[in-house]
Amino acid sequence: MIAVCPLNIVWFKRDLRLVDHRPLIHALRAGPILPLYIAEPELWAQPDASARQWAFAAESLARLQEDLAALGQPLCVMTGDAVAIFADLHRRFGIAALWSHEETGNGWTYARDRAVKAWARGAGVLWHETRQFGVIRRIASRQGWAAAWDRAMAEPITPAPAAVPPLTGDWPTHIPDSAALGLAPDPCPARQPGGRMAALATLESFLHQRGRDYRYRMSSPLSAFDASSRLSPHLTWGTIAMREVAQASQTRLREVRAGNEDHGQSWRASLISFAGRLHWHCHFMQKLEDEPQIEFGNFHPAYDGLRPDTADLRRLAAWSEGMTGFPFVDACMRALDIHGWINFRMRAMLMSFASYHLWLPWRDTGLHLARKFVDYEPGIHWPQVQMQSGTTGINTLRIYNPVKQGYDHDPAGQFVRRFVPELAALPDAFIHEPWRWEGAAGLPYPRPIVDQAGAAKAARDALYALRKAAGHKATAGRIAERHGSRKAGIPMTGAKRGVKRRPSANTQLLLDL
Repeated sequence: MIAVCPLNIVWFKRDLRLVDHRPLIHALRAGPILPLYIAEPELWAQPDASARQWAFAAESLARLQEDLAALGQPLCVMTGDAVAIFADLHRRFGIAALWSHEETGNGWTYARDRAVKAWARGAGVLWHETRQFGVIRRIASRQGWAAAWDRAMAEPITPAPAAVPPLTGDWPTHIPDSAALGLAPDPCPARQPGGRMAALATLESFLHQRGRDYRYRMSSPLSAFDASSRLSPHLTWGTIAMREVAQASQTRLREVRAGNEDHGQSWRASLISFAGRLHWHCHFMQKLEDEPQIEFGNFHPAYDGLRPDTADLRRLAAWSEGMTGFPFVDACMRALDIHGWINFRMRAMLMSFASYHLWLPWRDTGLHLARKFVDYEPGIHWPQVQMQSGTTGINTLRIYNPVKQGYDHDPAGQFVRRFVPELAALPDAFIHEPWRWEGAAGLPYPRPIVDQAGAAKAARDALYALRKAAGHKATAGRIAERHGSRKAGIPMTGAKRGVKRRPSANTQLLLDL
């Protein structure tokens, strides 16, 4: 046993692993460490938090705790306010230094980190933060961003430590349940399991089995649940490192190119496409890192006041509950409720429908989706919410036709029948437009909440009128200069080797991880 004075605290946040955890290795070189996770009730009281997210995190914490215990020192788990906990530990034992990864989280974690930084400075405690993703803090320009990402992801993966010397004393290890954190019950029966072993198994099955037709099958919910990597919750909670995923996928791509295996062309196209989406993952997080206020306010100020400040509660409830009268929209929402995940195109459609057809404020609908996503990543979520709501000022308006989307991605209605069982008996010809069926009056299913064509036209007219207004273009140019991808040099998904694209700020991005 090692004496506890003073402590090097390794603060685990959303990095619940031992492999490629540089703060852990650096701290071990500095002296005795306390691996610590803080369950923060105030964080879980935020309107974007949910019990399904905590369930995944708690499973991941349990696996991390086992892994650390096997090395000598179990994970310490404390519940409360981070500043108060650090102050108490410093008073009792002394803190030599605080070690963690940088976090691009929501507004609450941003404020909390500022408070911790202020406390550490006042207490004379050094806080060492290390990059976890390809996000660059205090970046001056997006020029060359993708090249920097490539360099960072090519760095050697830091192995897990061989041992973590045990500390004297009795350290708390209890992981609270969701009720103890004040979270409402949130059943999610088909949620992915958390933890390091689940992450590695998911990566392995994608790279060697499920991912062959990823590029071609990720757009439809009929195939995306299996064909997409399904790594997004593991990247969000850090049970696997982005560097591990990037290097494993590149190794697999080299194997495919060098070999003569069946379906090699499909594998190559899918792996190249997947590699591009790993870049886009961090590209979006960089937006929130650079401008945290976009979680709360429009990218472009011309759109302030565009939609009502208060949501139409009837429309919001119908959309949230999957009862809009548009079968494909409702099936997607209900599938999300059950799985805690749905593919990107369907996420985009859900948001587009809420913002354009229902004319709901994006903050309200974005919060509902955030709570439903087990893989909720604020840095990806809020820029995408604004893209799909037309408030960035720089992205192409995409007003999805919910009926056409159904015919395109679920032509026989298999997906709709599974998640909207009250329509199971409808003929194929009417499954996406039940109001046209002669027996529609007897269905236990609502009629469309809006006129699809009329609502889309009204939204389009309102947004294009703003885009033509004086000053819009100049402000949009400044937004594109700060956040656009055209200078990032991100690889084209599915492009030939070595080909780069410099897309305009209007490029539509797909993030099916």
